[in-house]
Amino acid sequence: MPDPADLSAPTKATQYIGRFAPSPSGPLHMGSLIAALASYLDARSYGGKWLVRMEDLDPPRETREAADDILFALEKLHLHWDEPVLYQSKRYSAYQDAIDTLTQAGQVFGCDCTRQQIQKSQGVYPGTCRDRLMQDTSGIALRCKVSADSIIFTDRIQGKQQQNLEQDVGDFVIRRKDGFFAYQLAVVLDDAYQQITDIVRGIDLIDSTARQICLQQLLGLPQPIYAHLPVIVNEQGQKLSKQHRATPIDISRPAELLIEGLRFLQQSPIDNLIECSPEEILNWGIDHWKPGNLTNMTELQESQSDL
Repeated sequence: MPDPADLSAPTKATQYIGRFAPSPSGPLHMGSLIAALASYLDARSYGGKWLVRMEDLDPPRETREAADDILFALEKLHLHWDEPVLYQSKRYSAYQDAIDTLTQAGQVFGCDCTRQQIQKSQGVYPGTCRDRLMQDTSGIALRCKVSADSIIFTDRIQGKQQQNLEQDVGDFVIRRKDGFFAYQLAVVLDDAYQQITDIVRGIDLIDSTARQICLQQLLGLPQPIYAHLPVIVNEQGQKLSKQHRATPIDISRPAELLIEGLRFLQQSPIDNLIECSPEEILNWGIDHWKPGNLTNMTELQESQSDL
């Protein structure tokens, strides 16, 4: 279990509940495995629960086969979850209820700006449609108004973080123009619904955190503790992801994959672990988990071995 004196350790008044939330747009790759393994080890090291959620919000890019493949891979790796898998595609009514609540509070407006128009403002939404009264919002995006106040939070791995949404992002989308609900809204509502206390995920998502905290504050939801991991990159310096054609993991060798994962996470697995079962490797990882080893690191180069 992590050293209680470690600054990266969360302060707990309630039971730890963590989660792994992949998008089922393809099979599990090493970058996703790292996020799953780290969140699992962190939860188990505190005697907490570990949940799995499928973030299937984008049907054109996702398949049920991919979701099943991800779950099968997790099982082969002995990364067992504690409650039934939550599918975001079953939660649309909850997302709409939240939008209705925010709309009644005057926090939502329709926006028909194009991506090209927003890019002219360096990607920061300039508030073009904020004061327009659009009665019919079908076929256009819905945005959440942000304030001029900065969002400040302390990340367990990356330290103190601060972002001014008005200056850096602008009013952000919570329902896309195609009618699908946006990630920022869904993740906040589902974390609250599943009573998630701690979120361990890649640092590529750290810029989303301020928007999520903004929604938590507007909806009166609890704020989890965040820990953002270094991102694994390929030889071109790109984040290891399905978008950049990351190679699916070879699930026929689960023990080797877990050891590779521990190495990426700077946990220094001992040599004779290669002779152990996946369950024994995970037990070693739980007993020796030190998330503080990742502090001040921003990325990890992909191993030259064929992962």
